[in-house]
Amino acid sequence: MRRVRTLLLVAVTAMACGAPAVAPPPQPAPPAPDPGLPSRLVEEVTGEGAFAHLAELQRIADANGGNRALGTPGYDASVDYVVGVLRGAGYEVQTPTFDARRFEVRQEQLTVDGGPVPVSALGFSPTTPDAGVTGPLTVMAGEGCNPADAGAVTPGSVALVRRGTCPFAQKATHAAGAGALGLIVINTADEPLDDGTLGEAATGVVPTGGVSRSAGDALAGRAGAAVTLTLVTTVELTPSRNVLAQTRSGNPDEVVVAGAHLDSVPEGPGVNDNGSGVATLLETAVRLGANPPVTNAVRFAFWGAEETGLVGSTTYVQGLSEEDRNRIALYINLDMVGSPNAGYLVYDGDDSDQEGDGPGPRGSAAIERALVEGLAAAGVQGAGTDFSGRSDYGPFIARGIPSGGLFTGAEEVKSAEEAQRWGGTAGEAYDRCYHQACDRLDTIDRTAVDRNADAFAAALARFALSTDELAAG
Repeated sequence: MRRVRTLLLVAVTAMACGAPAVAPPPQPAPPAPDPGLPSRLVEEVTGEGAFAHLAELQRIADANGGNRALGTPGYDASVDYVVGVLRGAGYEVQTPTFDARRFEVRQEQLTVDGGPVPVSALGFSPTTPDAGVTGPLTVMAGEGCNPADAGAVTPGSVALVRRGTCPFAQKATHAAGAGALGLIVINTADEPLDDGTLGEAATGVVPTGGVSRSAGDALAGRAGAAVTLTLVTTVELTPSRNVLAQTRSGNPDEVVVAGAHLDSVPEGPGVNDNGSGVATLLETAVRLGANPPVTNAVRFAFWGAEETGLVGSTTYVQGLSEEDRNRIALYINLDMVGSPNAGYLVYDGDDSDQEGDGPGPRGSAAIERALVEGLAAAGVQGAGTDFSGRSDYGPFIARGIPSGGLFTGAEEVKSAEEAQRWGGTAGEAYDRCYHQACDRLDTIDRTAVDRNADAFAAALARFALSTDELAAG
């Protein structure tokens, strides 16, 4: 600070004495848009380059308790690494802070007629007393998505319901409305239900845990059994950071945004979920450079607290003024692009698959088309996947921003048809290590990362040159 004041004094004195003012050096003209950018960027962006960033994220997790989750030294070190790489590539970087609610489980236990049953607390489940809640087991009809499904639930009972198409919080609300003291959700897969959450905004819900399909099937025939459900949980307000960097060239009123979440779950290092998306995004940002020959500005975003409910991206999007929102032409999301039993999935922007939620905002179909074409050029046929709201595209869609993205699958099971199309093993999860400690570097499908990196680079450069095709839908 003192040095700046001294320099300022010298400059003022020189002008007062009649010395000519020194003009600042002229800024270089922005480069002209280059139609060859997409093919060149595909050539320069490599899976090997992304893998180097993945290795660093693995090292960071190993040095910081085995994860990179919200509120941990591992997350802070991940932010510092990404910031350092971006600044080294010439970007101006911002790390805006926000508060997120961090959910922790201190005790989870389920007994049925005195016998133990493995159970996992759903995210943001309300806490039970230390001694748990006890009552007879009652069974909800269907998937518990309607109040009528809780017709057999009695006050003071612990309800049982199957996982399905509606949010967990909706089931827990109906159970609470019927007077249940707690809820047990049966997973669709024969594995622990440790990826579910009620959502940080859930109200009017009961303590909720999940069990495997086989354990739940056994419980379904034991209505009236004595159940004690113990889920001791806490929620703390925790500061976190996003990382944002934008090219110096390109129209700042027509911004192409690409993002990936930087945090892992507490259970593991998150190398696929979502180190793979982060590494691909970072590799592309470095190869594109801070002053590329583009028409439209490109903004790279690394989101915090995705695993606790898309908090970083939601805070960012909700904080945009209407003017700033209108400057965003589109959003491309990268989440899990190196699954070990990979699918090649592209978010279904036009709802042509007629599954789950409807289409994205107008222009999303064009993003889907560009990514599918990018995968085809990389040698693989992409398939649609629903905009289910499980990743950071959700807040952008809610604000009416055209969106798309790439995904190689999580806990869902690969079909025989998909295995024939893409290779891998039918009947097994896309990522058997999803949200687990084994989500490490040695499980990553390098070919999947390389193909998705090429598809992403091609689409990003394509829209950086022109967004005219978004108008077609």
